[in-house]
Amino acid sequence: MIRGGKSFVSAPPAFSNDAKRILICTGPTVSIFSTSTGLQISSLEGHTAAVTSVLVVPASSPASKVLCFCWTASLDGTIRYWDFLAPELMKTVEVKMPIYSMVIPSLLVQSDKDKENESPLFAYISVENSNVQQKKVNTLCGQIKKFNLTKSRMVGGVVLRETPQPEFLTVSPSGSYFGMHNKRTIHIWKVPRSDSDRAVAKKISLHHTKSVTVMAFHPTERIVAAGDKCGRILIWRDVGSQTFCSTSDKLVNGKLINNKEDRPGVRGDDEADCCSTWHWHPSQVNVLSFSSDGSYLYSGGREGVLVVWQLETGKKKFLPRIGSPLLYFTDSPDPTLSSISCADNHVHILKMPSMEILKSISGIKLPVSHPEINESLCSNFAFDYSAGLVALRAENYCVQLYSLLEDREVSEIQVCERNHQPVDEVTMGVTRVAISKDGSTVCTSDVKLPEDGIGSLVCLKFWESDTLNKNFSLSTIVYEPHRDAGVSSVAFHPSCRMAVSTSNGGDFKIWVSHDEIKKNGETVKNSGWMCHSVGSYKYALSLLYL
Repeated sequence: MIRGGKSFVSAPPAFSNDAKRILICTGPTVSIFSTSTGLQISSLEGHTAAVTSVLVVPASSPASKVLCFCWTASLDGTIRYWDFLAPELMKTVEVKMPIYSMVIPSLLVQSDKDKENESPLFAYISVENSNVQQKKVNTLCGQIKKFNLTKSRMVGGVVLRETPQPEFLTVSPSGSYFGMHNKRTIHIWKVPRSDSDRAVAKKISLHHTKSVTVMAFHPTERIVAAGDKCGRILIWRDVGSQTFCSTSDKLVNGKLINNKEDRPGVRGDDEADCCSTWHWHPSQVNVLSFSSDGSYLYSGGREGVLVVWQLETGKKKFLPRIGSPLLYFTDSPDPTLSSISCADNHVHILKMPSMEILKSISGIKLPVSHPEINESLCSNFAFDYSAGLVALRAENYCVQLYSLLEDREVSEIQVCERNHQPVDEVTMGVTRVAISKDGSTVCTSDVKLPEDGIGSLVCLKFWESDTLNKNFSLSTIVYEPHRDAGVSSVAFHPSCRMAVSTSNGGDFKIWVSHDEIKKNGETVKNSGWMCHSVGSYKYALSLLYL
């Protein structure tokens, strides 16, 4: 049995120290891809449930960039340490609770290998308390806990926060802070400088009027950004000026800062100097990330546009027409490379700062969900047995050609014109797909859904490919191939260039290709498809398979 397809966007990816590899959580494994070719190199296998976090150990010096170690956390209740160059499992730590998110702040502040060996390593994990009976109303099932990775044990009695559900953790690039958002509140902890089992992380909270969906830390300053479900971005400056700072840090011109007035945008007793609001996104913000120098803020959401904000001025520029909601933005150690993960199961490698898409790592896309389009499960896919490809009807009115042998997308056919901004209303869709035995021709049927019962349109399209890279171009389009009836099935003849389509009206049509038609004395190949004959059988619904 050959299997293909996996989710590439269940968790944020991570870059290797030399930015030549990107590690992507794919179910219970971590798949490692080349950033230059977009092809899979190897994988980390050992977890028995979905991997939720992958953290690469940063290089402490330019010479150590060749070292390739990482930590992974999983819903199987284990944390594992890997040499992902080999690849080889180095260490397994039993937590015995499903881990939904993990950060290791001290990794980001280790200056050399000796210091890493001397100091204990602590992880902060978001887990599900399996001992709590979830059937009870208002039960707090999520917990933020501290775990000693060096001694492979939970720090006893330390529960930093309890939440209704396990929440995603965010760590600052400096490793000094980490936080989480829960409904309308952001919780931020300062990591102790000398972390130990007894060290207590100081905490503050920031509040908002709407549910917070994502947060990010500035790399050098005490600035926190957050996005909400309405598309707004909030930026708090000088966060934790009382709780996180020493007395000397609170002094400005010899005076102690303790003025709770004149703090524009700050709610109640929140510890921040000011809070400003930006609003461009029309819907929920999913992505927030500061640039490595802290000068810019990247944001994205359901509209499928990556926005780059200049932090000081609020000016912005865009990477539009991505065509799918954005989920994660990941910086790499190389300032010229970043990645964005999209809801259509694509991870795009970006060239910075131009934001040009260099490579795309593509998984199987989900089919469109609409009862009138998904009326027959048997039409969701077709096989090209000659090349080991499967043609899948996908969202955004396209057919995806996916290689089961190489487990990657080969090409894509954009069947209908599309709006690159995702919308809630489905106005059209691909209803049927068939592929010829030699894989050179694809036939699709698409329908424009009626508005108030009028205006529907059915199209039958034939697509021809080049033999090198399986890129298909439109050869023939037939409007209303069966008058007012929809296409119920399509099939190709196994040995010649002939196809048959059947309709919901009970008739069928045979289509032939004019591969060799002489025009002005010259032979024109792939000149198109035309109807050869029409038939019916007792005016009954027809389904045909060859």
